[in-house]
Amino acid sequence: MDKRKPNRLIKEKSPYLRQHAYNPVDWYPWSEEAFEKAKRENKPIFLSIGYSTCHWCHVMEKESFEDEEIAEILNKYFVPIKVDREERPDIDAFYMSVCQAMTGSGGWPLTIIMTPDKEPFFAGTYFPKESFFGRPGLKDILLRIKELWEKDREKVLNTAKHLVKALEEASREKAQAKLGEEVLHRAFSELFSSYDEHFGGFGNAPKFPIPHNLMFLGRYYYRYKREQALKMIDKTLTSMRMGGIWDHVGFGFHRYSTDKEWLLPHFEKMLYDQALLLIAYTEGYQLLGKGLFKRTSEEIVEFLKRDMLSPEGASYSAWDADSEGEEGKFYTWSLEELREALSPDELEFTLKVFNLQEEGNYLEEATRRKTGRNILYVGRDYEEVAKELGMDRESFEKKLEKVREKLFRAREKRVKPLRDEKILTDWNGLAIAGLSYSGKALGKEEWIKLAKRCADFILERMLNEEGLLLHRYMEGEAKYYGFLEDYAYLIWGLLELYEATLESSYLEKALQLQEVQIKHFWNNENGGFFQTPDFFTDIPVRKKEVYDGATPSGNSVSAYNLIRLGRLIGRKELEDYGYKTLEAFSWELANFPSAHTFSLIALDLAVNGSKELVIVPEDDTWKEVKRRIDSRYIPDLLILLKDEKTEKLSNFVKSMKPLDGRTTYYLCKNYACEEPRTEFDESMLER
Repeated sequence: MDKRKPNRLIKEKSPYLRQHAYNPVDWYPWSEEAFEKAKRENKPIFLSIGYSTCHWCHVMEKESFEDEEIAEILNKYFVPIKVDREERPDIDAFYMSVCQAMTGSGGWPLTIIMTPDKEPFFAGTYFPKESFFGRPGLKDILLRIKELWEKDREKVLNTAKHLVKALEEASREKAQAKLGEEVLHRAFSELFSSYDEHFGGFGNAPKFPIPHNLMFLGRYYYRYKREQALKMIDKTLTSMRMGGIWDHVGFGFHRYSTDKEWLLPHFEKMLYDQALLLIAYTEGYQLLGKGLFKRTSEEIVEFLKRDMLSPEGASYSAWDADSEGEEGKFYTWSLEELREALSPDELEFTLKVFNLQEEGNYLEEATRRKTGRNILYVGRDYEEVAKELGMDRESFEKKLEKVREKLFRAREKRVKPLRDEKILTDWNGLAIAGLSYSGKALGKEEWIKLAKRCADFILERMLNEEGLLLHRYMEGEAKYYGFLEDYAYLIWGLLELYEATLESSYLEKALQLQEVQIKHFWNNENGGFFQTPDFFTDIPVRKKEVYDGATPSGNSVSAYNLIRLGRLIGRKELEDYGYKTLEAFSWELANFPSAHTFSLIALDLAVNGSKELVIVPEDDTWKEVKRRIDSRYIPDLLILLKDEKTEKLSNFVKSMKPLDGRTTYYLCKNYACEEPRTEFDESMLER
């Protein structure tokens, strides 16, 4: 137990802020108290932004924030503020744009020094305590800025004001461009050009999963039948599943691979990666029928249920990369540890299957030196491995599972990494979408029940009396007004949950939240959605983002939601908001299409159209019809079940009547409906 007196962060709920509660740095949370102190004492603010599972955040804490000398400088000459980027993505997004503008790059920990009026004049990421080999150290930076603040403050203030003004200008729209089918083709060409045909994925090291790239490629194949799109999906999904980025013992995906072979992961596990990859592997199974992809979906859900599920039914945020002060220690193995856990025969099998070495195959990320520890990775198809070992596929997989279970039991005895038990509305929205879509496609009713329980929790505990979403739940406390991604991801989740269950309460709630989002986030001047609501005044500039990074942007998901929702219930004005969102960012989409693949999923619906199937039930025969449809990959299909609520929600469903007292199906394509039928033939869905 740390005997040092805790600072103010001890009162915070965020695990990341609590990690710094016993630092000698006199940290403040982002609060009026901190800014008032800075103004009163005429001090600059030292802002440090990170998150609980960030490896280099831990390093900087140990080197600098636990150091008495650095703490003395910060406490005497600055007002130090700590922010959890997952609790306050708005603060992080603004100051990250500052860092990128000033340095050309960004990352975490994010280090900002700014005026008491929140105007930044210095930015960077990780800094060691002392300067070395031309890399500035935090100590020298702080002392130099202290000197500038005291002797040349006017220059510092002017720099800050010019930077904020430049960011305001940059937030205004660029010239518009024409959006059409050719943008989809150009995105495919760009992805094909950056595709790694040897190891799968896109670009070189480091490699990120980017599930929405694969989702776009699936839709591109569906529309244009380009076989290369399928090959890219197949190779990438297979390589990730067989690589070290996949946890072969306890399941779930690590954050990213530091090499191009998918071998050496950055070990943290994030909820959003599991949720989006769940969809990608399920769609991969629907497209290719590959059992490995279905099993991967099943194992992702097993990991979510076992290691991420809160008692309330929502999902926690993340698992750390570090344990016992060492990155990857929980997940890697020495040969001695393997000998203790396995029989000699099982050990020999494991060494061959997982490419293990006496000196270790794990290279420490910073030094690239072998550590004597091993990452489990396969690197090729199970069929190939079984053949090398002279085993049939069934016997091989039985033995593999027996070994996995033994290793799992042995690993459970280790000190586990920190689990960040924040419940975030946006990431849970993605989990609802993933569980709903995959549960529907794979016939897993239990997954749909998990999605329902999560959605019910969010709607009950994360909505305030005014119908506004809250962002974070922790230890019984819901806090912080929701951001754009909270609305966009949750609405997406509710739409997928409606499509899985046809329970109209979820469709009704999606529509209500969509209307709130438009009211408080829409940019009336230029279109698109701001990241923060109109009643927020915490940061100098309201930002709009469309880049689809590790997660798709709030604007791209909103465009997708609005087009689907508008078409499903016949509300053209909603659909138009979706089109206007795409148009607001048309320059970015047209010029850098492969960086905006989720927006292009929405654009595909705008360009190529969709199908709407309305079911007017008179009995339960429609359930078997829907089950057959659900198993197929038909990404442009929307299904609406007529009931009392959908009659009120929809402008056109009232006129749809049953024929001859039987369940009747109305199929509409691009604003034109076919003759209603009482027998549903799946060929009706063929393009």
